[in-house]
Amino acid sequence: MQSKRLVMGAAVLLAQLIPFSAQAVGQQSTAFTVGQQAKTVDASSAPLTLEQAIAMALATSPELRSAAQSVAIAEGARVQAGLFPNPEISLLREGMSSTSGRTDTYQLSQALELGGKRGARIKLADQDRALALGDVTIGKADLRADVIAAYLEALTAQEHVALAKESLSLAGSATNAAGRRVAAGKISPLEKTRSSVAEAGARLELSQAVADAALAKRRLSALWGSIQPEERPLQTPDIDLAAIPSLADLQSRLESSPQMQRARMQIARQEAQVNLAKADRIPDVTVTLGQKKDRMTNVSQTVVGLAIPLPLFNRNQGNLLSALRSVDKAKTDAEVEYLRATQAIADAHQRASVAQEQIDSMRSEILPAAQSAFDAAVTGFELGKFGFIDVLDAQRTLFQSRAQYLSALSARYRSLADLQRYTAVDENAGSIPTYRNAK
Repeated sequence: MQSKRLVMGAAVLLAQLIPFSAQAVGQQSTAFTVGQQAKTVDASSAPLTLEQAIAMALATSPELRSAAQSVAIAEGARVQAGLFPNPEISLLREGMSSTSGRTDTYQLSQALELGGKRGARIKLADQDRALALGDVTIGKADLRADVIAAYLEALTAQEHVALAKESLSLAGSATNAAGRRVAAGKISPLEKTRSSVAEAGARLELSQAVADAALAKRRLSALWGSIQPEERPLQTPDIDLAAIPSLADLQSRLESSPQMQRARMQIARQEAQVNLAKADRIPDVTVTLGQKKDRMTNVSQTVVGLAIPLPLFNRNQGNLLSALRSVDKAKTDAEVEYLRATQAIADAHQRASVAQEQIDSMRSEILPAAQSAFDAAVTGFELGKFGFIDVLDAQRTLFQSRAQYLSALSARYRSLADLQRYTAVDENAGSIPTYRNAK
């Protein structure tokens, strides 16, 4: 009778273990990856892919929309910069009575801009518009990287929930089986107590994992302007790892990055400001044409005038000096941006390489070893050589290894997303550059 109960308890446990032991050990193609459990989270709704999340954010992000509105503002300023000064009409009356020699003078005045002021204004406005477009490009790159990072964080949190559910299910089965074995007199009641404690710990881990997943999905949905957490399950991107470009190759592409292009635009904008300041040093001429009419004699005279300011004190020297210093500052800022981007690329490249090393190690060694240890613990339990706590320990080791794999995979995607802020990188890049790859 006791043997029958033991067999029934082992059968219950094995029913819970089938999803884990069925995975092929030591085969890279079937190693655990992010998203395997996501496919069963909510069968009633289609999963949200990474590509869909990026497209939603690019289409509806308030921050990106604000950057695009800055372009429209710059376009309005460009229209205004190309306008000519308005003419001015005036009436000058001398005397109030027509019987005492009252005269009326009608004048039409037009300011003529000299020194190329209008062209300088237009070039400055064009540079402002180019800067706004550069901000949009940078905003898209940053938003795309932020979505990838938030998506992978939420996906990892979602997988932690799946792992916690599996852990709680197994712990509950272990507690039930331990209770039956205690009743059969096969093990000490202490084993059931330890199983109950392990189950309570698994329940707490599940509660924390659910809360973390909700927060991560809320942060993800905020990137496309939603205040509600994303309800759809997330799906693992297809992984077909390619070689990460070398650090020297990535840094050589930095000159064409959106950040460096904007830095050069800023220099060009400040140089356009210098040209406008130089043009403003040349005074404008006001031409006046009118008619003076004597009301008493009814005699009219043509009036022609020319007004030229004398640049004795204000020669726009202060604005010119400020514009020249602004050019120097823009060039210095470009150097700072280059150094910052170079360091950011180096950091992201290093993190991508380390993450790939971890992924390779997890796939080739750690995950198969953890799976093998877990299978051995299950087999030993079936033969009566191990207790349920041994199975739980092996199961926890396996789950922790899988969670580490999730973190490494997420870190690889985030580091590649950071690289894509500055240069074009294959989304599937992942293998560590080796001497063979370099050749």
